[in-house]
Amino acid sequence: MKRRNLKYRINWQDTWNEMRKERMIKPQISYDADFFKKTAQGFSMRIKFNDYEFGRKTTGILSEILADNFEVLEIGTGPGTLTIPLSKRVKSIVGIEFSKINAKNLKTNLEEDKLDNVEIVNKDWQEVDDDEIKGKFDLVVCSHFLWQVDDVERLLERMENASKKYCAVIQPCGRDEIVKEMFERLTNKKYTGQFEPDADYFAYVILREWGRLVNVRYLDYIHERNLEEEIRYMAGFIGKFMEIDKAVKEMMEKYLLEKKEEAMYREKSSAVVLWWSPDGRRG
Repeated sequence: MKRRNLKYRINWQDTWNEMRKERMIKPQISYDADFFKKTAQGFSMRIKFNDYEFGRKTTGILSEILADNFEVLEIGTGPGTLTIPLSKRVKSIVGIEFSKINAKNLKTNLEEDKLDNVEIVNKDWQEVDDDEIKGKFDLVVCSHFLWQVDDVERLLERMENASKKYCAVIQPCGRDEIVKEMFERLTNKKYTGQFEPDADYFAYVILREWGRLVNVRYLDYIHERNLEEEIRYMAGFIGKFMEIDKAVKEMMEKYLLEKKEEAMYREKSSAVVLWWSPDGRRG
């Protein structure tokens, strides 16, 4: 893979390591023994809102490069947020998903949509053999995945290794205001991005230093959650910094009921789509 030989490079790894320490802390949840199972099931249900809005809009952006005969490698499918809409536009997808719960939910969601062109590989991406995937795919994509890896540069290298034509990274931008407010109320600390999802700029810096011409697009999409889902959503972030027991859970519930009277909580979110060609072409 062609790289630029630069005299000066940005030291992003130290910053990445420090930020990742906070993001990868397992939340301290004691009010519900089935919290994580319910969270996974709830997410699988929510992605279907507005007919997979997030995945459809992402696929629409990637349509600039997609073709019906594309063979795709998706790293970290989750329950199918992107997989379901993307599979309707391409020949086939090999989806790598480590979580057994997510893999099971993806299988169910594919069956619901009568889709049979997705192969689910229930395996850690780090354990996938580079030689087995080298140059096999027209598109290699990962969505909501960057914070799962220690070394972003190594991830991008492996993506390019597996690609014949294109690579793409999709990452959320910014956190809901209501979550930030709840964090500050419970912890008495100023919110300074402790659990922002943004990680795309690390990938962009690395790719530009390599000499890649990166295409950047943005999209907006809607989240909709009921009260219990909203509490679990918030607890998943705030629980990294304090224990969420029954008393704290009740405080969160009271706050949410004061904030909104509606049965459902709707929030507009944004995401960034980066796509590029490993050989440096612009599209």
